[in-house]
Amino acid sequence: MEFLTLLDITFFLLAAFGALMGIIFGAIPGMTATMAVAVCLPLTYALGLNHGLALLLGLYVGGISGGMVPAVLLNIPGTPSSITTTFDGYPMARRGEGEKALRVCVIASLVGGLISAAVLFLFAPILADFSIKFSYVEKFLIIFLALTVIASLSSNMLIGIFSGVIGIWLSLIGDYSISDGGNGKTRLMFDFMEPYLFEGFSLLPVLIGIFGISTILLEAEKGAKSELAHERIKLGKGGGFALSLFKGRLTNLVRSSFIGTFVGMLPGVGGSAASVLAYTQEKNLARDSSQMGKGAPQGLIASESANNALTGGALIPLLSLGIPGDSTTAVLIGAFTLQGIQVGPLFIPENVNTWYVMMTALVFANVVMFFLMFYAIKYIAKVVMVPKHILYPVIVMMCVVGAYAINYGIMFDVWTLLIFGILGYLIQKIGLEVAPLIIGFILGSQAEIYFVKSLESFGTLSIFFTKSPIAVVLWLLILASVVFSIVMSLKSRAQRRQEVLS
Repeated sequence: MEFLTLLDITFFLLAAFGALMGIIFGAIPGMTATMAVAVCLPLTYALGLNHGLALLLGLYVGGISGGMVPAVLLNIPGTPSSITTTFDGYPMARRGEGEKALRVCVIASLVGGLISAAVLFLFAPILADFSIKFSYVEKFLIIFLALTVIASLSSNMLIGIFSGVIGIWLSLIGDYSISDGGNGKTRLMFDFMEPYLFEGFSLLPVLIGIFGISTILLEAEKGAKSELAHERIKLGKGGGFALSLFKGRLTNLVRSSFIGTFVGMLPGVGGSAASVLAYTQEKNLARDSSQMGKGAPQGLIASESANNALTGGALIPLLSLGIPGDSTTAVLIGAFTLQGIQVGPLFIPENVNTWYVMMTALVFANVVMFFLMFYAIKYIAKVVMVPKHILYPVIVMMCVVGAYAINYGIMFDVWTLLIFGILGYLIQKIGLEVAPLIIGFILGSQAEIYFVKSLESFGTLSIFFTKSPIAVVLWLLILASVVFSIVMSLKSRAQRRQEVLS
């Protein structure tokens, strides 16, 4: 119980503030939970590990939940995971039941978040204990599996693979350290770049650039719309809401929460897949699904409980294997990096107090999110009216100051921020995918180290197939992810052909 001494009033205030700021970011169309965490990441250096994690986990939970506000009121998903919330939320808002819809979403989000936190608490230590037994071979195959799953679940497998390869290539720029099995020389750069890139690109400016600056550029390209957002908002008076709306729908609530948690455990899948899968299951299994898509509460329950359950699920592979479950948990790696802590199999056994602090922050952030959104939803809904020409310059300033200060005032980190901000903008414009690229950047150097160390230890490529039964299982999972991707690609291609013919 020593961790209780780490929980002071500042801890809870930061978690509550993070949840509030996350809700605001999520409620503004174009902003995301990932961007909220990336922009506030530099603050964690001054706050320390436990207080910093309280802030970031609050931002994570609030950012995912806040996406329901524009989804219901404007028919614009505030986050990718809120896509299915628009199906039933906006029709309810058009009937003057916007407040009722949002309150249904808030309760579903709370239940999904708490169930996923319970699963995280029970299973992450077990998985960590199991993965401690992994050698360099199994660790390499785990990362290889993560990269193949990310690629296979991209909209186009080849584009996903190519994006991931670019990320890996960028991660290898710099000194090839002798301790990592290298020759001690720099690589993948010109001579004049050596003073700046001897240690490669710094992770945090890269993350803030890709998820902060590039988002601003994409939104700025759309321009400022002349119509006022509040003209489309129909909150209503909240009439008709009662807990009896959940009567007979508890199965949907629990099932969708577990679906979201499970999908969150799969590296790189994302909340949109979780909410779509839960929504589809409810539509297939419900006794009466005829109203879904026309303003049915069960559609909101399925969508919001699944996408909020993603938070706990995505933290499981991060804390037990060192592999980010989604783009936001990829940014969270930066918080641990700032404090000199490496996530992975040894994280929980060696940082028990930090583990309990994280669980406390996660549960508390979900509770704060519920009270803020359930009782103050009328005021939070006004966030969508904030003029973007005021908001975006402030965010850009925060990004630049954070990147400059992150490594004690290195100007090249600001250039890194701008370079990767423009790169993130360009790769999305030409159709490449950000998630595979950034996770490839994070995992690429680790994959190389484990690959080289495996060859140093065993001296043959066949060891990757014969080292242990675990290696065989991992290869089967890798093969399954590739086959799944090919089958889904062929199905979507056949469907497009059929649509063209019809």
